[in-house]
Amino acid sequence: MRLDPTQPLAGAYAQLALAMILVGANVGVAKILSGALPIALIAFLRCVLAVAVLWPLARWMEGAPRLPRATRVNLFWQAVFGTAIYNAGLLAGLRLTTALEAGLVLSTLPALVALGAWLLLRERLTRRQVAAAALAGAGMAAITLARLGGGSGGSLVGNLLVLGGVCGEAAYVLLARRMGAVPVITASLWMQLFSAAVLLPFAVSGFGALAALDMTLLALLVFHSLTASVLCLLLWYQGLKTVPGGTAGVFTAFLPASAAVTAVAFLGESFGLVHAVGFALMLVSVVLAVRR
Repeated sequence: MRLDPTQPLAGAYAQLALAMILVGANVGVAKILSGALPIALIAFLRCVLAVAVLWPLARWMEGAPRLPRATRVNLFWQAVFGTAIYNAGLLAGLRLTTALEAGLVLSTLPALVALGAWLLLRERLTRRQVAAAALAGAGMAAITLARLGGGSGGSLVGNLLVLGGVCGEAAYVLLARRMGAVPVITASLWMQLFSAAVLLPFAVSGFGALAALDMTLLALLVFHSLTASVLCLLLWYQGLKTVPGGTAGVFTAFLPASAAVTAVAFLGESFGLVHAVGFALMLVSVVLAVRR
């Protein structure tokens, strides 16, 4: 059922798809950045740039209201898991594995959220969610076989690091379920502020690397920050005004597809038959996990 019948449905679908396409494309961008700059520095600068954009947006669109203390505490932990741990796992993993395989690992998120809700929130798993988790595991096994077969350029350790980052993102999603109705941009601003504060002690030692920051890396860093931390958020929540959450979740299938296209077309990574099998399993897993 459409939530806002005054908004065109096709436009909302396009917003949701573009949000996930940008998230997937950022996997390739993150791989380039992780090979040139310290991991903590990348994550810290991403947060600082996001704050610079979200602060005026929050004041202009939402009046930057004061959030209750309990909400701020929840946002702090969302920052720890959804920004610090997620970025540490993703960026560290991308130093070892390919952007293609990292994108496939990222698509396990809906299944991990369902498992986390079952373990931590005592929510009942449906047969569909159990099947989604099984398919996600099979997809992980497929890309691991591709790595063992040689020539894929991937890494089991790298994939596991990315999976650890996805677990952090799943914890962020579960924490977000405990929040009531809060202004999206203001909440995002607080989370980015907390993230910058958490990351600063780890990023300080890498400040010297800023001297090697050329215009190409700077452009990629700005793109990475403004798309992943600002534009994707605005597109996603704008689409959710028209499309129910269960339907919107299907669009997360665009994430591994975009990551795969970026990895093959721009990073020159190879896409083998076993990758294709893993890709298909992951896509079916995503659809099963989010479909009502």
